[in-house]
Amino acid sequence: MRIDRVKLIAEMARQNVSINELSEKACISRCTLSALRGGKSCTENTVKRVAAALGVSVGDLKED
Repeated sequence: MRIDRVKLIAEMARQNVSINELSEKACISRCTLSALRGGKSCTENTVKRVAAALGVSVGDLKED
């Protein structure tokens, strides 16, 4: 599964949250979050954790 990197980066900027803060909230490593921001694929569980940490739906972050 892929997260739309532009949507992720935009949502992080909108909420003024750093990679460190989001990785702690989502309980994923900074390395994993950096890979997501770079457009790499990930597991569905990771997408759910990131979306929950940002307070958005999975659909808001998925690629169209």
